[in-house]
Amino acid sequence: MIIAVIDGMGGGIGTQIVSILREELPSSIEIYALGTNAIATSAMMKSKANKGATGENAIVVSSKKANVIIGPISIIIPNSMMGEVTTKTVEAVCEADALKILLPIMPENFQLVSLENKPLVLLIKDAVKVIKREFNMKE
Repeated sequence: MIIAVIDGMGGGIGTQIVSILREELPSSIEIYALGTNAIATSAMMKSKANKGATGENAIVVSSKKANVIIGPISIIIPNSMMGEVTTKTVEAVCEADALKILLPIMPENFQLVSLENKPLVLLIKDAVKVIKREFNMKE
C-alpha cells in the first residue's frame, strides 16, 4: 500500500502527517513525500517517508501509484500555496483512483462552513482512522 502525502511551502503540515502515519500504521506501508518544492519534500523525508519527490510532474506520476493521497485541502485548489499548486497538480490529485483525505487547513480567502475546529494533530489522527477503516486495519 502506498500513501502519498502532498504538501508545499515549508512542509510543516506534511511533516506532521508523515510522523503520525509512521507511528500509527504498519511499517509495511510505503509513504511518499510529495512536495511542491524541495524544502517541503526534505522536511517530510526527515519524518521517515520511504520516498520523496518534488514538483508538478512528480506529483502527477506518483498520484497514479497511490492508494491514498493525503494533504491540506489546498492540494485541490489551483494556484494555492502561493502559486505552488498548479492546475496539473490539482487534476492529478482529483483524477487519481486513490482515496483522497483532505485536511481542512484553508487558504486565506476560503472558508468551509460547518466543520469542527480541531488542532492539526487531531485532524491527522482522524485521517488515520479513515485509512484504517477503509483498508480493514486494526484500530
